[in-house]
Amino acid sequence: MKQVYVLKEPVDKITLPGDLFKNIKNIDVDYEQENLILFCLNTKKQIVHSETVFKGGLNTCCIDPKTIFRIALKYNSDSVIIAHNHPSGDLQPSAEDKHIFEMLKNAGEVIEVRCLDSIIFNKEEFYSLREA
Repeated sequence: MKQVYVLKEPVDKITLPGDLFKNIKNIDVDYEQENLILFCLNTKKQIVHSETVFKGGLNTCCIDPKTIFRIALKYNSDSVIIAHNHPSGDLQPSAEDKHIFEMLKNAGEVIEVRCLDSIIFNKEEFYSLREA
């Protein structure tokens, strides 16, 4: 009996925040409330998994770092990127947005799953905390 192996490699390589924004546009996002999407990447910076992890209200979303890194470890991720929308459409990061990104970067260093970026987006544009 001949065995056939099919290798399913992820194809979306993320080199710039705009690459990730193209993927966000393909996700069904409820723009009336905050949604936090987690992107798990392999060592080649290819998306191996993405999901909306948290949903919030009009201007806030509770984020649990343990949940983010549990999912990242489940998919054997080398790194993660988080993205969330602001229902107001304003792309400027809040102090809390900056704090969460720093906290995830620090936590990721400890377990060697780097948090590469935090993207804030609306229907048309995005803002990268890493590039700011």
